[in-house]
Amino acid sequence: MEEQTRRAVDADVLRDRRMMAVKAVWEALRPLGLGLREAEQVVHARYEALGDRVQYSRPDPLDIPSLVLRAGALPGPAVAVEAVWDGDTVHDWFVLLVAVLDHPSGEGHLATVHRGPGGSTAGTAATEAGRALADYLGVPFHFASPDVPDDEAPRRRSAEGRACPEVSDQRRQRRSGEAGR
Repeated sequence: MEEQTRRAVDADVLRDRRMMAVKAVWEALRPLGLGLREAEQVVHARYEALGDRVQYSRPDPLDIPSLVLRAGALPGPAVAVEAVWDGDTVHDWFVLLVAVLDHPSGEGHLATVHRGPGGSTAGTAATEAGRALADYLGVPFHFASPDVPDDEAPRRRSAEGRACPEVSDQRRQRRSGEAGR
């Protein structure tokens, strides 16, 4: 890797911007026939070489006030809270905690959970935080596979982006209850 690219990669690593560093390495080494996995390995080696100089990002907060603030900043109200497994070759498995939105349709990122406090698993920590937030917001919580990493587990929304039937039923019940007040 040329010196200018290595300096840019090191600057990203020192700020714990792993994906930006991987992108820079991959773009530099792709003409040599090296792939994404090799780029991740180079970045991992730079993390090890730079050691305690790396300013690691703090984990996403999982406390209710922080999650409520994040949910409130989304473009629409949450109709459910969902936890889904994801992973990569650098971090292994982790859980994404998301708010399922109806209008606009989609989801909003609330937190990435690598492991929980006191060494609890990512699945346990995400389940506890997700349930607590869902209870606070008065919406359902969904985690199809809390104990076993599975990035193909059923999601809260259909492939077409529509809310699954139980979300629509609960929303209708909530609205009819509000209309009767």
